[in-house]
Amino acid sequence: MFFLQMSGFPGSGKSTLARRIAKAADAIIIDHDIVKSTLLKSLETTTLDANVVGKVAYDIEWALIDFHLSQGHSVILDSPCFYSEMVEKGVKLSEKHHAKYKYVECYLNDLEEIQKRLKNRTRMISQIQQVSSEEAFVEWVDNSKRPPDLECLRVDPGKPLDSYIDQVMSYIGE
Repeated sequence: MFFLQMSGFPGSGKSTLARRIAKAADAIIIDHDIVKSTLLKSLETTTLDANVVGKVAYDIEWALIDFHLSQGHSVILDSPCFYSEMVEKGVKLSEKHHAKYKYVECYLNDLEEIQKRLKNRTRMISQIQQVSSEEAFVEWVDNSKRPPDLECLRVDPGKPLDSYIDQVMSYIGE
């Protein structure tokens, strides 16, 4: 059993990779965009701040991760990882449930490719439509939070998924 924390800029290929891993490893995906978008749609007539909705979405996701790990399921959190607290929670839940903690970063430092992917995907309410500036992109790409004392895997989603999926599966121990 494992808990896999995905990381990477929006449009970098996290969801595509998560779906492929989940299928191969019979794991459950907790997708931040699905939870947050559903909350935003349900609350569209309220004046709640999007940041508050994002926090509530993460609270729900962590509760679901805790539950599924407690049932012996491998779980993948499909979300950018921009907060140290996310890594800390992931590590703690993994320890609590005796699951292997794994961290995979989809690192695509190509603004033009990211813009193309964001433009061409079917967008959920919570997802960005485009990158606001090159400065913001560089800051986001270089500020994923990683566990300081644990082995992490960085993949290049600018390459075909088939070129690195075996490496990812080996890393998570499947």
